[in-house]
Amino acid sequence: MGRGLTPYLFVTPAMLLLVTFGVLPILVAAVVSLTDMDISGLANRDNVGFIGLDNYQRLFDDPDFRDALLTTGFFVVLGVPSIVVLSLGVALLLDRGDGRFVRALRAFYFVPAVTGIVAISLVWGYLYNTQFGLFNYLLSLVGVEPVQWLSDPALAKFSVALVAIWRGTGLNLIIFLAALQGIPRVYLEAAALDGAGAWRTIRSITLPLLRFAIFFVTVTTMIAWLQFFDEPFVLTDGGPLGATTSASIFLYQEGFRNNQFGYASAGSLVLFVLIAVVTVVQLRLRRPDAQD
Repeated sequence: MGRGLTPYLFVTPAMLLLVTFGVLPILVAAVVSLTDMDISGLANRDNVGFIGLDNYQRLFDDPDFRDALLTTGFFVVLGVPSIVVLSLGVALLLDRGDGRFVRALRAFYFVPAVTGIVAISLVWGYLYNTQFGLFNYLLSLVGVEPVQWLSDPALAKFSVALVAIWRGTGLNLIIFLAALQGIPRVYLEAAALDGAGAWRTIRSITLPLLRFAIFFVTVTTMIAWLQFFDEPFVLTDGGPLGATTSASIFLYQEGFRNNQFGYASAGSLVLFVLIAVVTVVQLRLRRPDAQD
């Protein structure tokens, strides 16, 4: 076997997985989006009719889909900066210590990232409970009336986003900590010898050297929030009154509850294109000198 074939043999399993679970589902969804397939079409292809771009036309005329996109945009605008800033700030604080307590805090912050979303949502559901939740109990101690955390349409968005921000901070925190550990200490020591304070060192040395980590976390976090599903699905099921219905929840409801697989597939293709465009724009906007 030639040496030139060896690298291809190593990447073949990964490529097969990517094609099987990544590329192929997209192609299937593209084909299904051009039909009126429902659950009966899974058993009998004769029940599937080709309707061309009708699903896409209906999708763009659907006010519920537009509302779902706007809700997704709200979550992205609120969640992405919050997670990036919060995880970076906590990472900077934890990077300054190396005792047992600091190591325990690092593990503590990472726990939500490896905990099941159902368990997390059950705990937060009790915290948000109007009658006996911890948050309303604390508010009652200072004379504040019970708050409808998950029942008020305006407040439910923030309540659901808070859970996702808390859950998503841990993984990004570990990424920032790893990047901080990779900064040569000689730079920090030189800054200290020059009389630079903590904030000046962070602004002039640490943050520029973390630009690739910040870019990576921002891109991956935005992709995740554009597909925002778990927290609103478990906590509110898209309610109340559709206030937390993201694009992913809308597609789930249309496909698996309203039995419109073709329509849902069209929406999933639109969401895929939207995520791809946002990602490409971010890659294009990155300065060439930021390459690490």
